[in-house]
Parts: sequence; C-alpha cells; structure tokens
Amino acid sequence: MSGTTITETANRDNLRLLVMLRWIAVIGQLATITAVDRLMGIALPLGPMLAVLGVLALINLVSLIRCQSERPVSGLELFIGLMIDVLALSLQLYLSGGASNPFVSIFLLQVILGAVLLEVRWATALTVATAGAFAVLAFVHQPLVMPHHREGQFLNLHLLGMFLCFVLTAGLLLFFLARIAANQRERSLKLAELKQKAAEEDHVVRMGLLAAGAAHELGTPLATLSVILNDWRGLEVFRKDADAREELQTMTAQLERCKAIVSGILQSSGELRGEGTVKTTVRGFLDELVGDWRALRTPVDLVYDNAFEPDQAIVSDIALKQVVTNLLDNAFEAAADRITLTARRREAHLEITVSDSGPGFEASVLERLGQPYVSTKARPGGGLGLFLVSNVVRKLGGGISAGNQAGGGAVVTLRLPLSALGGA
Repeated sequence: MSGTTITETANRDNLRLLVMLRWIAVIGQLATITAVDRLMGIALPLGPMLAVLGVLALINLVSLIRCQSERPVSGLELFIGLMIDVLALSLQLYLSGGASNPFVSIFLLQVILGAVLLEVRWATALTVATAGAFAVLAFVHQPLVMPHHREGQFLNLHLLGMFLCFVLTAGLLLFFLARIAANQRERSLKLAELKQKAAEEDHVVRMGLLAAGAAHELGTPLATLSVILNDWRGLEVFRKDADAREELQTMTAQLERCKAIVSGILQSSGELRGEGTVKTTVRGFLDELVGDWRALRTPVDLVYDNAFEPDQAIVSDIALKQVVTNLLDNAFEAAADRITLTARRREAHLEITVSDSGPGFEASVLERLGQPYVSTKARPGGGLGLFLVSNVVRKLGGGISAGNQAGGGAVVTLRLPLSALGGA
C-alpha cells in the first residue's frame, strides 16, 4: 500500500464520518423543528424547511453509495460535502430568523471540521464561505413570528437555544474529532508498516546483490575443483582403494550441489519470473522438490503427504522452490527425528505445512517472525531463512504462520494464491 493509497483511504473514512454527521444533523433538525413548532407554538415555514431536510437526506444516500465505490475519494469531494452542509444550514437559518437564531453557532462546527479534514486552500475557502453566509443572514432572512404569550420570554428562549446549540456542537466535536484522531493513528501505523516493509525489501535487494556477486566469484574456484576431481579419478590410489573412491564420489556430488546452488542464485538474480521457467503442476512441482531434497539429505524420517486435489497447472518457480526447501532445511537442522510435509488445496489457495519433532520455536522468535537475524542458531546469518521465506510469500500475495505443536515440535504453514503461481 502506497502513501497515496493511505491518503485516499483516510479520505474515504472521513467521508463516512461526514455522512454520519449529516444523518445526525437531519435527525436533530427534524426534532428541533417539531419541538419549536408544536411545543413552543412558534410558527415555522415547515414546507421549505422539511424540503431542505429531504434534499440533504437524498444527498447523504448518494454519499453513502459513493463510500462503497472503488474510485478514490479526493479532498475536493470532502470540501464539496462540507459546502453542501453549510448551504443547507444557511437555508434553514434563513427560514428561521437568520443570524439571530441561536443555532447559527453550528457554523463553527463546519469550520473546525474543514480545518481538520481539508487542505489549507479548501479549509480557507470553506471559512470564507461560512463567514459570508453569516454576514448575509444578518440582513437577509425571514423573521420569526413569536406568539404574544411568548414575546416576553424571548431572551430566555434565546439563551436556552444557545445552551442547546453549545451542548450539541461540543458533543459532536468530541465524537468526530476522536474518530478523526483514530483515523490518523491508523494512517500513521500503516505508514510505519510501509516503511518497515520498504526497509526489509531493501535488505533483501542488498542480500541478493551480494549473493549474485559471491556466486560469480565462486564460479571459477568451483570449476577448478571440478577439473581437479576429474583428474583424481584416474589416479592409482583411487582405483585401488574403495574407501578413497567412495569419498571422491561424495566430494564430487557435494561439488555438483554447490555448482547447482550457484547456478540457481545467478538464474534467480538474472531472470524475471516466468522467463526460462518450466510449466508443471502443483503435485508434480512438490513431488520433484521433495525428491531432490531427499537425494541430497538424509533425514531420519520424512513423511510426505501430497493431497492437493484436483491438480492444477503452475509455473516451476525457483524462488518458490527455495522457500519450501528452506522450511525443510530448518526442520532438518532442528535435530528432529521426524519431519512432515503436507500439501492441501484450500479453495483458491495452495496450503503447505511443514512440521517437525524438534524443540519448537522460542517465544521471542515467534513474536518477531519474518524479521532478519531472528534465530536461536548460534552462527552468522542465522534467522535469514524465515525472513526470506516471509518476503517471497508476501510478494506472491500469500501468508505465513508459525507455532508449536501441542506434543512438541515446530509447525510452519504457507498459504499461497494459485493465481500467483500461474494457476487460474
């Protein structure tokens, strides 16, 4: 999520607040008009005033639909919404005594909301419009016609109206400013999360560059070692000594593995996903991956349960293969005597679970899952495995969860959308 997207989300939340405020204004004005006309006996032009409320309610329904739209909400739309509220309030005040109406102070609510929600230019324009409306209402309005028995109580009624206006304005400001502050805090948290992700991605890029450089540098010595080992095969000592010949074969196999790792690093750093990759299926991809892993390592017991049904076409991606391999390696290094890998289809997702019978995760590791160098392994670079796994899974639009099993041992679950793997 970018900074622009966060701003648009905040604008949408603020538009929802304005919609809520407008509903409260419609209900409050309807109650006030009814009380003044029916209970106090002060004649009001009910037809025009109720028509204003009807139009305001209709506009609010349109705004409510707008909140559900995917189109971004701009600051200009918030300004127009507040201007509509100012216009509606001005019409109601015009029909009920103008600037002498105690509820004229509600203009301040619009000004304060504009100052909080809008850019300076729009907030300034709203303030000027509100001041202009107040000035016009001082001279242009329909006067209230007071009943004879109420004429002597005008000052008391005015003070009561001012008090009610103060309580209403203060209550609305408290509620909506608290909501706006909550939206701002949420926006700040999202920005902090974006900065953290950007830092992690920069870390990944730097590690990728270092790995690619190291792979290039290792290419020459590995090639030299390969030539030397091939030459050794012809030596008499290896022809006569079976143990030496077996050790030579082991060294050759491990060297080929190193060359394969270097080639994979260079291929990952030099190719875009989908270019030079192989089309396969979920079941075929996992079967091949587990077969290769078993050939290079000797776990005590690997239980492999591939229950992904129905099978689906995907792209054999090097990064995804490294992710699953990394999880198996972590389980293997946990000194577990039993490792389990299961694969399931969960609607439109591939769910892969790797568990082991080792000591499990420490609480400190689970709390900072996915952060670099968070590990209990006492060696340089420990903790980068899950960090890289988390970043690759996030790039694919998936999720990762980790925990400890009730009977002991760690469990890590990957959930990947099939659409990101080349599936439908």
